[in-house]
Amino acid sequence: MDAFREQLYEYMGGTIRSKNGHLIQIGGIEDHVHLLVNLPVSTAVSDSIRDLKANSSRWVNDNSHTTVPFQWQKGYGAFTVSYSQVDVVRRCIQDQRAHHHKKTFREEYIELLKRHGIAFEPEYLFEGEHVG
Repeated sequence: MDAFREQLYEYMGGTIRSKNGHLIQIGGIEDHVHLLVNLPVSTAVSDSIRDLKANSSRWVNDNSHTTVPFQWQKGYGAFTVSYSQVDVVRRCIQDQRAHHHKKTFREEYIELLKRHGIAFEPEYLFEGEHVG
């Protein structure tokens, strides 16, 4: 799994670079990935995420990295980061495995939304989530 993860991260980084973006840090665990990227101002975040998800899903499926068809969850979260906080966010992403031994992704994400006053409907937050 670690070899596949590294290959996927490299592929995702290449996709970001092909759209004139810069991957600063990538990391995650089995059910999600965190990306710290610098995107060109001329491209909508939603377009960047759409392209990244489509290309990486195609790559996973074309290279037979799973026994069932792979697809990302429908939604995503995107947040801006102050330049002064880039190193803090980078370290957080690097430490995902240890971090999620203490707190699930769901718990972390809801806490982040609440901390920043972002309204959400809990029943729609992880819409289409596949368990198992």
